[in-house]
Amino acid sequence: MKLLTALLSSMLLAGCMSNDLKKSEQLLKNFNCAKIDKAQMPHSSMTDYYQHMLYSSKTKAESYIEQYHQGEELFDLPLYEVVEQQYNLYKDACQNLGGILSEENQN
Repeated sequence: MKLLTALLSSMLLAGCMSNDLKKSEQLLKNFNCAKIDKAQMPHSSMTDYYQHMLYSSKTKAESYIEQYHQGEELFDLPLYEVVEQQYNLYKDACQNLGGILSEENQN
């Protein structure tokens, strides 16, 4: 009986993890900032900060998903929530650089 309970619990957990991974991978596809005109952008510490944030938030989300694929769970939060936090940082940086996210990609 204990074996059956353990088996069912692990199957349920695997199903939840799989769904969380799929949602996270779908959200990662939305990390696409368009229409940033770098030639017209003034060089300042703020633009450098937002450019760095744009790059690092996407890179972190990709890394978290890859590590999740390898069986590593880095956080107590669901993967989707962690990727969503990175997406919000990405979105803010994109908007502050004058870029846009297409309507179909926004939550």
